[in-house]
Amino acid sequence: MKKIKLLCGSGALFAALLLSAQAKINVVATLPDYGSIAREIGGANAEVTVLAKPTEDPHFVDARPSFVVKLRQADVLIDGGAELEIGWLPPLLQNARNPKVEAGQPGRVEASEGIRLMEVPAQLTRAAGDVHAMGNPHFMVDPIIAKAVAQHIANAFAAVDPAHAADYQANEKKFEATINAKLQEWGAKLLPYRGQSLVAYHDSWVYFAHRFGFNVNIFLEPKPGIPPSPSHLAEVIAQMKAQKIKAIIVEPYHNRKIAEKVAESTGAKVVDFAQFPGALPDTDTYVKLIDALVNRLAAALK
Repeated sequence: MKKIKLLCGSGALFAALLLSAQAKINVVATLPDYGSIAREIGGANAEVTVLAKPTEDPHFVDARPSFVVKLRQADVLIDGGAELEIGWLPPLLQNARNPKVEAGQPGRVEASEGIRLMEVPAQLTRAAGDVHAMGNPHFMVDPIIAKAVAQHIANAFAAVDPAHAADYQANEKKFEATINAKLQEWGAKLLPYRGQSLVAYHDSWVYFAHRFGFNVNIFLEPKPGIPPSPSHLAEVIAQMKAQKIKAIIVEPYHNRKIAEKVAESTGAKVVDFAQFPGALPDTDTYVKLIDALVNRLAAALK
């Protein structure tokens, strides 16, 4: 009888240990770029849920009740931390009431931590449009910044799941090595066009431009978040002709027809860009996304 009890006890203990070993950490990422990198870092040890769709405007994500459930169950939350999601994330967190992912906790990754943000406004005023107090939050399109964010994610995963810390660190090193190798390739493809000016619909590309040597300071929006007006577009057309600008960057949630009309008047090409993996064909990973952006821009400027 004692042997039977011992065997039963050992079996239960073994089952518990096995279940513990197989359990994955629940990770919620606000945006697809964070989710893509989280999957690479987490590997088989993490279950990653992304709240925003790749083709959604990150400023205006449709916050669904199911998001609250996901956040309540999360071991780790990855968000920008630079006000990009300020219009929809705070109410979700308030309803989720998950102490594990509160700011300052090991399970909270604010991607902008330690990042020197560009375009920090000297003063805040409604007249400036939709500006962010901390600076431009569209920093993930710079691959070097993405490496820093990958380190944040690996450290957080290791903190909440020490048993697999070595796996997370190894995956992060692999991601870093891939980015380092690709940076040479990306730089070489865009080198012939360094110094050229581009037009964008929205001010999402300052970090990409800074990394690869472009100027993006003319926008179809007269101010961030303000729809284009005929008078403003006339000014844009005049500037593009004067500077001989060849490309207009448009994201999936922008009005492409407006960009096409400007392109017709200037001889420029409309280039479909996206901040998030999955928004363009064959861009299911972060590296594939940057590949697509570099190749599309090089083809438009050739």
